[in-house]
Amino acid sequence: MTEFSKPYGEKYRPQFHFSPPAKWMNDPNGLVYYQGEYHLFYQHNPDDIVWGPMHWGHAVSKDLMHWEHLPIALAPNEHGTIFSGSAVVDWHDTSGLFSGGHGLVAIFTHADECLETKQHRQRQSIAYSLDKGRSWRFYDENPVLADPNEPDFRDPKVFWHEDSEKWVMVLAVGTRIRFYGSPNLKEWEFLSEFTGGCTASVWECPDMFPLAVDGNPENLHWVLLVDVQDGGPTGGASPMYFIGDFDGVTFTPHKQQADNLWLDYGRDVYAGVTWSDIPAEDGRRIFIAWMNSWQYANEIPAPSWRGAMTVPRTLELRSSAQGLSVVQNPVQELESLRKGRTTIPAQAVEGRLELEQEFSECLDLELEFVANGAEEFRLQLVSGDQEATVVGYNFTTQQLFVDRRRSGEVDFSPAFAGVHQAPLVTEDGKISLRILLDKSSIEVFANGGQAAITDLIFPREGSRRINLTSEGGSTQVRKLNIYPLASVW
Repeated sequence: MTEFSKPYGEKYRPQFHFSPPAKWMNDPNGLVYYQGEYHLFYQHNPDDIVWGPMHWGHAVSKDLMHWEHLPIALAPNEHGTIFSGSAVVDWHDTSGLFSGGHGLVAIFTHADECLETKQHRQRQSIAYSLDKGRSWRFYDENPVLADPNEPDFRDPKVFWHEDSEKWVMVLAVGTRIRFYGSPNLKEWEFLSEFTGGCTASVWECPDMFPLAVDGNPENLHWVLLVDVQDGGPTGGASPMYFIGDFDGVTFTPHKQQADNLWLDYGRDVYAGVTWSDIPAEDGRRIFIAWMNSWQYANEIPAPSWRGAMTVPRTLELRSSAQGLSVVQNPVQELESLRKGRTTIPAQAVEGRLELEQEFSECLDLELEFVANGAEEFRLQLVSGDQEATVVGYNFTTQQLFVDRRRSGEVDFSPAFAGVHQAPLVTEDGKISLRILLDKSSIEVFANGGQAAITDLIFPREGSRRINLTSEGGSTQVRKLNIYPLASVW
């Protein structure tokens, strides 16, 4: 058996990022923790490697790294195909679906065509599971929420709002968010509406949750996540967010942050949402996103599967001289995949330094450096003789960047090759980076998660090496730890 005939052994198949067994995958859906398992549902076309009739694929994990694939959870029925949505634990049987017990309820968008008008429509429906998510039943009186005047009416994220003792639905409607409330997940009333920030294209896949500022539970604010199909910092689709307050009816953004902020400055993060019902003793807000872009998602060089998720990330709300912002870092469970460490001695780099070692395709790197007269510092992840993905920082412009123009296969789409930049202020002159490298992706987290860049890459066969380059002067490298990562498959 050759490497590429093994399960998950294809040329560009991710080794520590979630991807489907085969065929197409996009948005994560129904993220919920229940009875010791993280559930991950996802938009899935089981019959082709391009977007098509949407189902909910399904997998579960006990550690967010190793996943057990389960049968398709939700398939199209008389109400339409299954678009994105969320899932919750109905702990107190508010829905009456669990005979006084508790269980999982999925809230999602049914998409079809109205027989009378021939217009596309999107309506919200629910399904429920009595056996820890292994099988699902559609609610008999679906759909539970519709608006015939809104063609873009989708992607419900639902949570229990303790203060007002009701379920709240966050719904994307055109270029705005609508909030609905319900006592039982079946009957919904309109609460309020919000819009702002980037309205260059339709909004999708919202989420909203409270976060403690600098870990202080007495200082909570709400974060509203929304994805835009166009108009992001790279020119395409991207997740944006707002920070504000929510009283159970209305979301009010902070005046100083009434405009949106960007969660990730790469090309390949979209439709990101967070897990519900994480136990209080854990306390984390855990996020995952589709690691791809609609600009070329149907064209990436993967003949048997298409689509992967980002590494799961913890989200926190931190204060700085620039104000409040959401910071993100890989979940701590990722460190369990490390197998050994190579430590490069601290040293001054001027010009080019080529490390002698060859490295594996899957790496976790920790890098810390300060300028010693340098204008720009770069780490090159080299594959073969001609290809390199570059991660760098320009001290003059204060920009972190990933350059994938020579990263490998780039000509399958004119939208792929490029340089993606994120604003980043040094901390006491220092830049610290966490870089995750998989067989077809790179994720960069800077200064404790203050900035992130996520990009797909498709390096061809060849040795993997690392070069360091300092231009315009010297850079003092204080730390470079390189950890090979084991495959989760």
